Amino acid sequence: MSFEEKGKAHLVWKLEKFKAKDGKEIAEKNIKPYETVVSKHQCLLNEGISNLIDLICGLATPTKWDNTNARIGVGNDGTAPVATQTGLLGASKKFKGMNGGYPQKSSNQSIWQADFVDTEAEFAWLEETIVNAADDTGQNLCRQNTSLGTKPSGQTWRLTGTITWS
Repeated sequence: MSFEEKGKAHLVWKLEKFKAKDGKEIAEKNIKPYETVVSKHQCLLNEGISNLIDLICGLATPTKWDNTNARIGVGNDGTAPVATQTGLLGASKKFKGMNGGYPQKSSNQSIWQADFVDTEAEFAWLEETIVNAADDTGQNLCRQNTSLGTKPSGQTWRLTGTITWS
């Protein structure tokens, strides 16, 4: 007799584009995004999956994707994601720590969010990741490939990654 159970991870990226220099200005002036882009993906990376297993089993000394360690990274490479990749591939890339109160857990979802403020990541955004280090040296949970636009000077782009686990 054979029994097989499959787990799934559905990742949704939500990008909110603000004509504001930072999150403080957004909050103080109650600025609404002038554009919102939502994209759905399903590509966890093997290195992230391996780290998750270590966390679940209490093995080795895995690094969490918590408020201290987690970063959202964006880059400018359009290569399609595959599970064996180990981070962003672009020549231009930027990693940002979590906004206050992130990451979050809601039922079977994990949610990460970071603001890329004025003068940061002003290049074409073609790839995204969630990593547990200041840059690609950590374990990347995922790598997605989405053409989100080119970030101009003077704006804040807020990127939220939500993984629904089932």
